[in-house]
Amino acid sequence: MTYTTFSFETDSDGIALLTIDLPGQSMNVWNQALIDNFEKAVDEFLGNDDIKGLVITSGKASGFLAGADLNMLSAIPADATPKQVFDANFRLQSCFRKMETGGHSAKDLSKGATTKPVACAVNGLALGGGMELTLACHYRVASDAKGVQFGQPEVQVGLIPGAGGTQRIMRLAGVQPAMTICTQGKPMDANAAKAQGLIHEIAPADEIVAKAKDWVKANPKTSQPWDKKGFKIPGGSGAMDPRVVPIFAGSSAMAQGQTNHNYPAVQRILSAIYEGSIVPMDTALRLESKYFTQCLLEPQAKNMIRTLFVNKGKAEKGMARPEGPAKTELKKVGVLGAGMMGAGIAYVTAKAGMEVVLLDRDQAYAEKGKGYSVKLNEKGISRGKLTKEKSDEMLARITPTTDYNLLKDVDLIIEAVFEDPGVKADVIKKTEAVIKPDVVFATNTSTIPIGNLAKNSERADQFIGIHFFSPVDKMPLVEIIPHAGSGDVSLAAALDYVGKIKKTPIVVADARGFYCNSVVVPYLNEAALMVKEGINPALIDNGCVHMGMPVGPLALMDETSQELGWSIAKSAMQEEGDNYQPSGVEDLLELFVDTLGRKGRKVGKGFYEYPEDGSKKFLWPGLTEHFPRLENQPSVEEVQERLMYIQLVAAATMYARDVVHDPESADLGAIFGWGFCPWTGGPMSHIDTIGLKTFVETADKLAEKHGEKFTPPQLFRDLAAKGETLYGAAKAAA
Repeated sequence: MTYTTFSFETDSDGIALLTIDLPGQSMNVWNQALIDNFEKAVDEFLGNDDIKGLVITSGKASGFLAGADLNMLSAIPADATPKQVFDANFRLQSCFRKMETGGHSAKDLSKGATTKPVACAVNGLALGGGMELTLACHYRVASDAKGVQFGQPEVQVGLIPGAGGTQRIMRLAGVQPAMTICTQGKPMDANAAKAQGLIHEIAPADEIVAKAKDWVKANPKTSQPWDKKGFKIPGGSGAMDPRVVPIFAGSSAMAQGQTNHNYPAVQRILSAIYEGSIVPMDTALRLESKYFTQCLLEPQAKNMIRTLFVNKGKAEKGMARPEGPAKTELKKVGVLGAGMMGAGIAYVTAKAGMEVVLLDRDQAYAEKGKGYSVKLNEKGISRGKLTKEKSDEMLARITPTTDYNLLKDVDLIIEAVFEDPGVKADVIKKTEAVIKPDVVFATNTSTIPIGNLAKNSERADQFIGIHFFSPVDKMPLVEIIPHAGSGDVSLAAALDYVGKIKKTPIVVADARGFYCNSVVVPYLNEAALMVKEGINPALIDNGCVHMGMPVGPLALMDETSQELGWSIAKSAMQEEGDNYQPSGVEDLLELFVDTLGRKGRKVGKGFYEYPEDGSKKFLWPGLTEHFPRLENQPSVEEVQERLMYIQLVAAATMYARDVVHDPESADLGAIFGWGFCPWTGGPMSHIDTIGLKTFVETADKLAEKHGEKFTPPQLFRDLAAKGETLYGAAKAAA
């Protein structure tokens, strides 16, 4: 039989080698074609007496099999019934079960029935459905290569393992390891997998297929341990087993303590493990598939898959890049300013293989900027993630300097000097005096309109914004901001650069604060206003963390620094003059920065105190002296709604004004730019989920109580009146 997604060859010993190699794809995934082919191959293997055993491996250098094609999962028809979805997803589950049992019934297996042996030779990533395939094999050999990883990451997109992961891991490693592996979604290397009994053998990459074949030849008849009479789950199982009752009793509380009840998939994983530990394997697999189907039918998984996988992938593949300009050759980049942002930009640029000229007004500052990369590399070396040789090679690519003449042969400029229009204007003129005429000049300003800065340029069509987020080495998003006079060449060069440093780009319009800061600033301001109103700061920050934000807004203000916030506010006042709209927190920022010197975490004090000994931060006790607490505090739900909706309304306003051009970019920017609750799929997805009518009504209610900043834009009222959704409706003019 001929297959399109793998080769299937039988050797002289009757051992078939199935080598998965999806055409036209860099990584093997379970798509519809592979599932169809695999079902037929299992039937051929079991039905052909000349085939004595089977070894499964991969023909991809990138790895073994990275799980399900999430594009396939996200394409479920809206009118599909739960039974149809269950049946479609149970196909792979049934196929794996047929492969490991030879089609024998549970009764026959318990009486000693055996089947032909199946082994796998894992040469790279085996994640999700890839790991589940290995677990359904009777013998598992992994390469000792560094890139080999096993894991069940489904929870990260709102799903549970759906092809036996919860059940086979539990039956191989025990209840607690199954809970940890499946609820956390973290990958493990081959040694960790072997230590937990999930694989049998580790061997050099060029020996794994031979090792797998040797085992198959030595074991002509076999069965899985859980199909043998008297099998016991390692460490105990069942509702009344005293060894695991404490695990089951505490697991839900511990898991929800980490996820704050925002991820239903976590509870379903625990339920699948608990219930599966009590019933026979075939029933357990159906239970797992039932919970998988429930997740897949709900908005959360659909939203998370769409934003965190489908749309993220499109953005990173250059969806927004204009077709005309040729690929930009980026060998050397000039970074202007060696402060926190410039140092981070220099690091990610050099790490991506480009030379960096790191320029500052003072050589000591420039050297300090390079020192940031030194510290990050030292940390990487200490953790075994980087060699001294690779570090030295990377650091040699960074040249700290005060000499503008060293910029004469760079291929791109990224300006990251102090957030002051005058300072930026000065470095633009000095830089353009020495760089080549075709070099694109990018600014990393966080709020100043790009068009305003471009007025200082002699080549405005080659001037563009590339806005990073702090810390640059950790934050995945970059905003690309063309101004009215930017050309396609500057946009293409910016996207080529972001692609080279492996960040996620969104292209947004030129407006003060762009997209992300136009939402983050109102969010942080609202939290500061709540402090001024006398609301307990702990209630504010903890409420947001429980809502799903990575840190509370007051802690985030400390991270970004009150000094930066005050600088941005003063800059806006200066540029906008009589048109400036006060936020209501200017006095708080001035107090914190100019009077109290509480400029944020960088000086060890802001809303929080940061002890010099590195111990845990705590809220500044003196805050109540300046902002006395209300006697009657609002509920946590009221705090959460207010801080959720200030973000939703601000994001909606930016979309209605066409600052962010589509729901996909709005959702990507929110999650990867400031950490907006990932479980929602982003603000636009969340508005669709709660319904535009509900969104508008709730926003209006908050506007009556807390001001017009909560008023939803007219576009959203119109869509609500028509019963449309953001992802389903054509964009109307604002």
